[in-house]
Amino acid sequence: MADTTESESRKLLVRLREAMAGDDAGQARLDKITHLIADSMGTEVCSVYLFRDDETLELCATEGLNTESVHQTRMRIGEGLVGRVARYGKVVNTPDAPNAKGFRYMPETGEERFSSFLGVPVQRLGEMLGVLVVQSREAREFSADAVYALEVVAMVIAEMTELGAFVGEGAALSPLHQQAVLVHGVSAQEGAAEGHVWLHEPRVIVTNPIADDPHKELERLNEAVEELRVGVDKMLEVSRNGDKEQLQVLEAYRMFANSKGWMRRMEEDIARGLSAEAAVEKEQSQARARMSQVQDAYLRERLSDLDDLSNRLLRILTGQGANTGAELPENPILIARNIGPGDLLEYGRSLRGIVLEEGSVGSHAAIVARALAIPLVVNAKRVTTEALNGDHIMVDGDQGVVHLRPDETVVGAFRDKIAMQAKAQERYASIRDKPAVTTDGQRINMVMNAGLMADLPSLDGSGAEGVGLFRTELQFLVRNQMPKRSELVALYKRVLDAAHGKPVVFRTLDIGSDKVLPYMKPTDEPNPALGWRAIRVGLDKPGVMRMQLQALLRSAEGRPLSIMFPFVAQFEEYRSARAEVEKTIERERILGHVLPADLKIGAMLETPSLAYAPQKFFDEVAFISIGGNDLKQFFFAADRENERVRRRYDTLNVSFLSFIERIVERCAISGTPLSFCGEDAGRPVEAVCLAAMGIRTLSMRPASIGPVKSLLLRVDLGELRKIISDARHRGDQAVRPAVMEYLRGL
Repeated sequence: MADTTESESRKLLVRLREAMAGDDAGQARLDKITHLIADSMGTEVCSVYLFRDDETLELCATEGLNTESVHQTRMRIGEGLVGRVARYGKVVNTPDAPNAKGFRYMPETGEERFSSFLGVPVQRLGEMLGVLVVQSREAREFSADAVYALEVVAMVIAEMTELGAFVGEGAALSPLHQQAVLVHGVSAQEGAAEGHVWLHEPRVIVTNPIADDPHKELERLNEAVEELRVGVDKMLEVSRNGDKEQLQVLEAYRMFANSKGWMRRMEEDIARGLSAEAAVEKEQSQARARMSQVQDAYLRERLSDLDDLSNRLLRILTGQGANTGAELPENPILIARNIGPGDLLEYGRSLRGIVLEEGSVGSHAAIVARALAIPLVVNAKRVTTEALNGDHIMVDGDQGVVHLRPDETVVGAFRDKIAMQAKAQERYASIRDKPAVTTDGQRINMVMNAGLMADLPSLDGSGAEGVGLFRTELQFLVRNQMPKRSELVALYKRVLDAAHGKPVVFRTLDIGSDKVLPYMKPTDEPNPALGWRAIRVGLDKPGVMRMQLQALLRSAEGRPLSIMFPFVAQFEEYRSARAEVEKTIERERILGHVLPADLKIGAMLETPSLAYAPQKFFDEVAFISIGGNDLKQFFFAADRENERVRRRYDTLNVSFLSFIERIVERCAISGTPLSFCGEDAGRPVEAVCLAAMGIRTLSMRPASIGPVKSLLLRVDLGELRKIISDARHRGDQAVRPAVMEYLRGL
């Protein structure tokens, strides 16, 4: 086999660039590339396999195998040596391929004649696009230099594939960023939206992967790295007297920016023929690959820092800045890998929808999206790769589905769905001011959830009779330092002013679990949902709780005030929290501040244990709100962030409804007001069943009030309760089938 020294590697890349530069069609260009790789490396075979779908590889070009097998030979990921490379993203290098573990004989290609096999992944920034293979009759293991040369070529092929250089026949060569794409994700906020893609961080496209002049590329790299280092130093200087945690992150940034190993590897890549941009991206891809293998959270964060630094360096080299300053397209739908609540709030209600490649239903972004009533789909794999700025996109937040560049059939059906929803909203507007009274005369109080000032106009527009839950943590989550007491006083006062006398229930700081403050040291907990969160944090950090209580008391300016403590698991926690309120009231009285005319202190029932608290708890608490989202996950032992289990357990399960009934009975003994707050309160079928079990106040997002009220006005809760009772006596697991049959008859 020909010698593949660094200079030979560079020569191969130069020849590769010449092949790319021609006017050949995609298939002819790919054929030319496989020929020159085989010729340069002295092998009889060079083949390129690309993905035709998520699970299937297709032979797209070959030098040395039977040409009739091109676009005919396919294999599943993990199948054969090629499939192994694709599945694990690792090199397979063997001198005896036919006897290697996993070898698959493909008679149509004639490959059994070749002993040596070297397969490397074709991937870009951790995304697997295919496999590049060379084979030879002579039984030998390919050298480290040969492996490196092929990896570099595979990276260039990945870049060119992304740029559409190989469009042609066969499913694997269909045009990228042109065809319609259906992306499945997870619904985190319901609703449907149509618009145009707005990438939060547009992808940097490397258009010149191969260097013309290595010396010039080294100069460009050194200049860009120096600019990067100066930028990081400036950020450090600005943050020197600020938050300690942020300072530590920037110190890590500076460490990587000054890393000699990182710099040396990029310099070596340039010496072997890559451009400065391609060298940066090659190191970034390797960091991404390592990131997916690392279990340690700290190391993952550090690799993430390196990934972010690489992006900054690429933007300096290419001049392809972020979207800052550019104009949003008409009806923008935000696409991002992930996004923090602060960035999302900056976009505000200008967005029609949001699609995140990562994220979760309980993430900060989901909390803000729900507060803004913007449809949100999370865990939409590869969406940042598939989408380009300005692409036509349709987001179905109800089903957790995204249609990118949809065809006319999909567009027609989707627009019909939006039109039907618009008609329904018109219908709901006509009942906005009607009380929610069922046909058997039961009055249900309809209140809304909120967390931002922007939510408050919905009080009048939705017909809500008050705010059943105001999430106070959003003001803590969206900033880089603890808000001042005076800022909180002003905010809470504006909320009460905007409510125009309608009741508002303020939930104290509910942090921990999936809501970690950026300026609080994160705690490494094996199961944060069951860990140090909500009232547990408040009782352990009484200074923070006291500051928030003072702000709430002062904001009332003598008006009635309702305060609710989250995640109370036992009576003693409520008593301790109430004692803090009483101490704060006494201090406010001494200071001469006006106290609320009426103060109600309630608790959220989110843990099954609180349902079995002593009756004295129910006697003492002013009101109880069932936190349905958390209560359901703890009741069924099913993590609501886990897609494998979260949909397996139905709210209309007989056991869960019986448990709700038990809570209703305990509150009735004490005459304690009870509400239900959570996603299920805003789902019409679930809501009427909760009302049938005795819940008389439902708290939901504003957009759900119309649909829920519309159904409540048509049902007889006595009949519905009998249907539920009959299903329970029959031994049904869930009452949904019987309830749906009753509702269809209305």
